Amino acid sequence: MSNLTFTLYTSSSSLPKAWNTIAERNIFLSTDYLAVLEKAAPDNMQCYFIGLFKNGMLCGIAIAQYINLSKINTFVEEKKRFCLKDYLFKKFSSHIIVIGNNTLTGQNAYLFNKDISENEALGLFKNALNELSRQYRKKCIYINLLAIKDFNASELPDFKNSGYKEYYQFCTQPNMIFDIRKGWESIDDYLTTLNTKYRTQYNRARKKADGIEKRKLTENDIKHYELRIHDLYMTVAKNASFNTFHLPKNHFEVFKHQLKDDFLFYGYFINEQLVGFSTLIQNGCDIDTYFLGYDDNIQKEKMLYLNMLYDMVGYAVKKQFSHVIFARSAMEIKSSVGARAEQVYGIIKHTNPLINLFMPKLFPYFDPKVEWKERSPFK
Repeated sequence: MSNLTFTLYTSSSSLPKAWNTIAERNIFLSTDYLAVLEKAAPDNMQCYFIGLFKNGMLCGIAIAQYINLSKINTFVEEKKRFCLKDYLFKKFSSHIIVIGNNTLTGQNAYLFNKDISENEALGLFKNALNELSRQYRKKCIYINLLAIKDFNASELPDFKNSGYKEYYQFCTQPNMIFDIRKGWESIDDYLTTLNTKYRTQYNRARKKADGIEKRKLTENDIKHYELRIHDLYMTVAKNASFNTFHLPKNHFEVFKHQLKDDFLFYGYFINEQLVGFSTLIQNGCDIDTYFLGYDDNIQKEKMLYLNMLYDMVGYAVKKQFSHVIFARSAMEIKSSVGARAEQVYGIIKHTNPLINLFMPKLFPYFDPKVEWKERSPFK
């Protein structure tokens, strides 16, 4: 019989030499990116890297994260008064271990080669979750929730066949994906496919942005503007309906240092004052949007967020990427520029068996509902 094992790592420098051979299909599992999480993860997050072995050979890789929600204001909209939901969530669900990356949207959790089956790998993940939970218990930290996040609908049967029957399947906000059409070579080609209403929206946004200068920032630039960047980022983060982490001040500098030209950081300036920023990550034939920030007053006056979205689309078209991964949040405005919603799934289990029985009712209660209308900007 095959010998299936897993190893947990906390340092990217200690990963097996063959790690990047498997990770070459996804930059978010590469050692360079994992070093970002090692050196500049949120304060309430600890990252682990999982190697899957079959007969002693590396055949799968994954990322896991421990998240301590007691250190953060989770339900932002309730922050000005006592919130029963927030109290209960922190009391019974503060300590989470997830296989996946909580700072990203989409299946960036794991990759396998042909030497291991999906069922074998998922079985090892279940063992890894239990082992991490045991390690934290030895530190007197009792894990409340175990989860695997952001996989595709086609992968659901594999989980059901791999011993995850006690886990609750969930689906939250969708991943917003913009498809670059064949034949598009410039933003003008994109504009010709929009109907009149959304061409007018584009022209109005661009006119509003008059006086804003966009610059690509270097690693030294990012360090120079570190405090301002963090303030702009927090402006956006604090307006989110649900938070599980906040990035540290040095996060973007470390990101640029590790990923070099694959990480793009754009600053938006008015009279030499940084009023916003956006970030992109080149990941094979796709480009992922990452975190952004802006001055709230400038955003409203200059339609800055919408202009950032158009800039991202323009860059992706010019560089001939296949998709822009816009991720979660602000679904309606993203759909207004042409992004489509793609559902992603997760599974979750409470370690208290009694509470876990009620997960089908508890999860929808704590999951923040976001009402939005899908737009159809194309002719």
